[in-house]
Amino acid sequence: MPYLFKKYHPARNLFFFVGEFCLIFIALSGVYLWLIGGEQFFSAVELYVLRSLIVTFIFQLTFYLFDLYDLSIKRPASDTIARIVQAFGLGCIILGLVYFVWPAVIISTKIFWMCCFAVFLVVFAYRSFYDLVLDRRLLVEHVVLLGTGNLAADILSEIGSKRDSGSKIVGFIGRDWKDSPDFPNIPICQDVKDMIDFCRQVKAERIIVALDDRRGKTPIAELLKCKLEGMPIEEGVGFYERLTGKILVEEVNPAWLIYSDGFRQERLVIVIKRLLDIFLSLFGLLCLLPVSLVSGLIIKMESPGTVFYSQKRVGAKGKVFKVHKFRSMRSDAEEAGPVWAMKNDCRVTRFGAFMRKVRIDEIPQMWNVLKGEMSFVGPRPERPVFVEQLTQNIPYYSLRHSVKPGITGWAQICYPYGASEEDALRKLEYDLYYNKNLSIQMDLWIIFQTIKTVLFQEGSR
Repeated sequence: MPYLFKKYHPARNLFFFVGEFCLIFIALSGVYLWLIGGEQFFSAVELYVLRSLIVTFIFQLTFYLFDLYDLSIKRPASDTIARIVQAFGLGCIILGLVYFVWPAVIISTKIFWMCCFAVFLVVFAYRSFYDLVLDRRLLVEHVVLLGTGNLAADILSEIGSKRDSGSKIVGFIGRDWKDSPDFPNIPICQDVKDMIDFCRQVKAERIIVALDDRRGKTPIAELLKCKLEGMPIEEGVGFYERLTGKILVEEVNPAWLIYSDGFRQERLVIVIKRLLDIFLSLFGLLCLLPVSLVSGLIIKMESPGTVFYSQKRVGAKGKVFKVHKFRSMRSDAEEAGPVWAMKNDCRVTRFGAFMRKVRIDEIPQMWNVLKGEMSFVGPRPERPVFVEQLTQNIPYYSLRHSVKPGITGWAQICYPYGASEEDALRKLEYDLYYNKNLSIQMDLWIIFQTIKTVLFQEGSR
């Protein structure tokens, strides 16, 4: 199974990406060959191949930026066409910069637009075909769930809600199915002694042990027989983690946390992460100095009060520190005491709303990063009053403080902003996953995703 940062990605989707790369490259090269002739093409084939590779790489990058590789939801054909056209427009701008720096790879205007037309036709046809594959759930792994309780329902919900999931639930095994959520149109085997025959009947390729309480209820003998017949057996919480990129906090017990892989803070990783933080914070503070000066001036002109806003937050190991931000609210925003941030918060100033949208308000936090109180990537630091409340109400909440808090993080790119205990629980699932799988590669990916979010102005609070 292909994994990226310990999260499972269906091989089918990776083949789709590679297949589209090949089709775009073939379409570009084919147009070249057709318009300039075989003799001229093969006399400088290395140059033409290089030109096609550059265009292919840039077009796929812009496809990603416009979420054309988010296959979890079905888009109308009109929306797909609009996004492809927008991606082409951004791709042309990027190519213009490349051609300015490297004139040798310039493609003539006539050939370029013919190439774009050919690529559009190929990409749209290919994606229309792949939509049929996704809609009919072809080329997926057939999975049987042992259990019919909450964990099984959570796994079913995650698989069913994503049309690009690489798995399909073909059956359940459990005696207590009448007391469980409704599983329509999915066969259920009530007697675990019939497990092998049932798995053969539904053509299962994997068994997931999704029992809410496994003490004394796990059918060891039957599972062992399935294992010896070549049937892969996987634990439910671990399967859910790799499927979703988060840890199901409500179903995890302390033993799972203790014995599971991860939660290691290797010295080399910590050193490289700190060096990366110092470099990025210095680079960011210097490059964004003009933006900071203009922002400070506008804040001062728009509303009375200080330019910066400092607030106590809980950091690594529970240590309290002061985080610094550009003030985006009125100076009297919390006269009545601390409250959760809200959508369309009336306390936010007009320029403050803009700063939050493009994350300008968080520039001063780079000073916290430089001081070592924060990292560029990590769980968002929360206020002490809320930490105390959430620690009492949410299991394992204090574990998120095992690493330095960050300006951005896995929860920030995976979950929309929220303002409730329920949202805090959902974010904790992602934060613990990040803590468990901390790596430099994952940090770089989160930074890249954050830059994409900022460039496309997906809002924040």
